[in-house]
Amino acid sequence: MSDLTHLTIAEAEAGMDKGDFTSVELTKAHLAAMAKHKDLNAYITETPDQALAMAERSDKRRAGKQAGWLEGIPLAIKDLFCTEGVQTTAGSHILEGFKPPYESTVTANLWKQGAVMLGKVNLDEFAMGSSNMTSYYGAVKNPWKRQSDAKDLVPGGSSGGSAAAVAACIAMGATGTDTGGSIRQPAAFCGIVGIKPTYGRCSRFGIVAFASSLDQAGPMARTVKDAAIMLKAMAGHDPKDSTSTPGPTPDFTKAVGQSIKGLRVGVPKEYRPEGLSSEIVAAWDQGLAWLKEAGAEMVEVSLPHTKYALATYYIVAPAEASSNLARYDGVRFGLRVPGQSLDDMYMKTRAQGFGKEVKRRILIGTYVLSAGYYDAYYAKAQKLRTLIASDFKQAFTKADLLLTPTAPTPAFAIGENLDDPITMYLNDVFTIPTSLAGLPGLSLPAGLSADGLPLGLQLIGRPFDEETLFKAAAVMEQAAQFKRWEAR
Repeated sequence: MSDLTHLTIAEAEAGMDKGDFTSVELTKAHLAAMAKHKDLNAYITETPDQALAMAERSDKRRAGKQAGWLEGIPLAIKDLFCTEGVQTTAGSHILEGFKPPYESTVTANLWKQGAVMLGKVNLDEFAMGSSNMTSYYGAVKNPWKRQSDAKDLVPGGSSGGSAAAVAACIAMGATGTDTGGSIRQPAAFCGIVGIKPTYGRCSRFGIVAFASSLDQAGPMARTVKDAAIMLKAMAGHDPKDSTSTPGPTPDFTKAVGQSIKGLRVGVPKEYRPEGLSSEIVAAWDQGLAWLKEAGAEMVEVSLPHTKYALATYYIVAPAEASSNLARYDGVRFGLRVPGQSLDDMYMKTRAQGFGKEVKRRILIGTYVLSAGYYDAYYAKAQKLRTLIASDFKQAFTKADLLLTPTAPTPAFAIGENLDDPITMYLNDVFTIPTSLAGLPGLSLPAGLSADGLPLGLQLIGRPFDEETLFKAAAVMEQAAQFKRWEAR
């Protein structure tokens, strides 16, 4: 039964179609694996009874020839997606015990296609972090270990629970959200595939908001094809989200396996800063070589405003967060700490309910939006954001997609850099520009560091051209022959 957890989504669908096993058997295998790997702390809330009930219904649909795209596939849901009647915490004490009376559009889409929910997975509190160390429910452990020591490593963040669950085979796939790199960086750290779609491709309805102009849902899976299957199910126009893009959703799976002959691959010269790890550079060069061997053409491009992206993001995102998190006051839902007055209750609830990183970002956001500082910081950051997006637009006149590293380092140990927020923020230096421009970005594993840890490469595409990313990523995946964690 344990071998069932090592299948890809595509393999599992084929096996169930042939009658080799059922969704109930597949789900039971994953529930057993979850119990075995509880030490990873990947799940906040497990839903075994609901999972088995969903699997039973799925088997009946398959028997009746009514199978969806993800029929019977056990998935993990990042605990930022509202799930009707199931606790949704956003990794925060302030939402502990909150059971939404409605379902997020993305998860509703997954259930329509037959997916099974194993539970809600851990994340940095309100998706604010690059390590999964800011969660109220404790740090998630990366299933990978260094060869040189036995220290527990971070899975990346904020979708660290999603990445760890997929890598450790305690979920066949997982939902993630990406604001500045929160799908791509943990995918790189855990040796899996993760894609942040174009802003507007997936509905934000029912996702606990961090920074509304940046947040975007996306899939995390063990292969490029699996990610394409999941995105096909997750995406689509939603009238409940004003930023959701109308129009049909492509079948992303058709791009997997297509030729990339003649494809122009851009190499941003600004993404080779002084001091960049030689291992990261070597992996990047190897990725370019794989694409070139498959018939692609390499072109150098320039993104001159990249150097301002990190500073821009850490003004825009906290500003939006300070506004979004104002709704958590102890009045309507979640934690309530009694006080002597209404204001006192607000202060005590927020003091106990929010963690240090969330408080830090609320303070930064409130400051940059305050009278006297709005023009100096927030207005200027928005202008820079426009220039960053313009750089990408210019680059795409020369290239069809861009290839860059995903993160500047492999996974680091739990506890490292925790007291240095600036070092932590630098983890997203390669992913943030893509988010500011609203572009799709895909991370896939390209090899291992000298210490035996996964190294990820990032493909960046034109708006709503995820198909080209899947096409190129599949070619690189085939060339890399990356051995996933469970094979070690």
